Amino acid sequence: MTAPVAPPAESAPPEPTFDVLALNADVRRAVDAMGYTHPTPVQRAVFEPAAEGRSLVVQARTGTGKTAAFGLPIVDRIVRPATKAPQVLVLCPTRELALQVGREIEQLGQFRSIHVAAIYGGSSMTKQIEAIAAGAQVLTGTPGRVLDHLRQRTLDPSAIRLLVLDEADEMLSMGFARELNAILELLPKNRQGLFFSATLPPDIDRLARTHLRDPEVITLSSDQVGALEIDHYVYVTRDGDKIGQLVRILEVEDPESAIIFCNTRDETQRVAEALKNRGFDADWLNGDLPQNDRERVMSATREGRLRFLVATDVAARGIDISHLTHVINYDFPETAEQYVHRTGRTGRAGRTGTAIALVGPKDIGNLYILRLTFKIRPVEKQLPSAGELKTRSELDVVQLFVEAFAGRPSHPDDVSLARRLLTHQDAEAIVAGLLRDHLGARPGDAAAEAAEARRARNPAPRPITKADESPAESRVAAGPIADRPRDTKAPAARRTRPAAPQAEPSPRVDPAHEATQTAADIESVAQLFVNVGTREGARPSDLQALLSAAGIPTADIGAIRVRDRMTFIALRKGVVDRAVAALSGQVIGGRTVMAELARAR
Repeated sequence: MTAPVAPPAESAPPEPTFDVLALNADVRRAVDAMGYTHPTPVQRAVFEPAAEGRSLVVQARTGTGKTAAFGLPIVDRIVRPATKAPQVLVLCPTRELALQVGREIEQLGQFRSIHVAAIYGGSSMTKQIEAIAAGAQVLTGTPGRVLDHLRQRTLDPSAIRLLVLDEADEMLSMGFARELNAILELLPKNRQGLFFSATLPPDIDRLARTHLRDPEVITLSSDQVGALEIDHYVYVTRDGDKIGQLVRILEVEDPESAIIFCNTRDETQRVAEALKNRGFDADWLNGDLPQNDRERVMSATREGRLRFLVATDVAARGIDISHLTHVINYDFPETAEQYVHRTGRTGRAGRTGTAIALVGPKDIGNLYILRLTFKIRPVEKQLPSAGELKTRSELDVVQLFVEAFAGRPSHPDDVSLARRLLTHQDAEAIVAGLLRDHLGARPGDAAAEAAEARRARNPAPRPITKADESPAESRVAAGPIADRPRDTKAPAARRTRPAAPQAEPSPRVDPAHEATQTAADIESVAQLFVNVGTREGARPSDLQALLSAAGIPTADIGAIRVRDRMTFIALRKGVVDRAVAALSGQVIGGRTVMAELARAR
């Protein structure tokens, strides 16, 4: 009897292309030029009803292509290119997000003569007025500055046909409710509205019912979905040295890369400086930071050159943190929605993600509300014990040996002898003696050096693509599109990109960062290890001078990172030998310099 043949398994249906959206030819041309091949679910769900003029409330997770979801109907159907007046207003919680959104809409409309201007606080009011007067049809901005323009009558809202609220729940949680309601009252009553939000708290529903005509609700994934897909832990902290407790957690957890959230601006700087003083690769970001420094820190975070970013909720908006392995709540967020926003933006695209929170007595109530509201139940951990810290120290030294002998060929006779030794009854005592002879009379120095190297470790560099460009580097606010260089910013969404992503380092004015960018442009870069650091008074400028005196061109020298007991210098591989010769034997702070090629990690 012949056994029945199983029918062939059905293959998954092919992912739809942008043909399903029936875009105009010039918009489709822009989409193709930006490298997009497949619309995301939110783009497919929103395009038709938005293009037909319906008002929508869309719940969609951060980073799912929301900007193009409203940007495509804006440039394809809603904006009338012949009308040189503001027709679309997009409100965002931060200036970085306003710039990012403006740049993407600009690119989507690049072949339709659609002009975009960004309107936000902290930049010239005069230039913004000029951009509006020059015929900007789409305005992206923050509520406070947009309201200023409306009240001063430098922005005539009579031709506005569409209002978009991007990250609506964030704007409400940041205290923009009064400004939003004031703006909505000044806009034409018959205009369309698109509200995008990662969560749908009652305030969003109330705002929509008050200011939108028969809004439809589209629910896709939310940040809550992302938050549920990662691991959550809480450490119950004690009164006293909270930063010291954070350091103990970082020592044992050893995150590859993380964003550390604080609730206040002052706390971000205090925590970041404390981490740097302890040898960790960390920097801070908040609203007080000058714009050049903000761009430098944001770029380093996106490109994977910064291990720990310490930031407030507001400052972190507009940064894609999905590639970071950990979200750490140094200060527990004041609302459950904030917790979801913070933690739901990591661990995407198949990556693992971990959320860690430091919880004190005053945070227990908020933790309980989080459990009730979003069914997130973090696992409680105790602060690392002295034994766990000792284990970490031992592992650091073991790693020194692993790196020292990685890739070094072993003679078969030595391998045979090692195996024989490990079977001897006194193997531990013999190995301990060999270690003491190798490490010297003070093995604690080796442990300290190993710990310094681990703390200063950078995350694995990310390939830089057009999608990673800094929104703060946009020139959207400068005037009409014809007067500005074009970019090709891709939204943080699930898309198929071209097979060969192009690296596109961004220009900088900070000299130290400019040196980093120069090294990043060199095809083959090596890291030099130097055995002096801040304890010896070593400074980047001194080391740079020694290298220059040896005839090494500045263009061949990259970032010089001075740590507590050591320094790492990025160099073009072709000048490494000259650099070693130039530095070795010099005396800095009473210590003889030893330079060598850093071990691969």
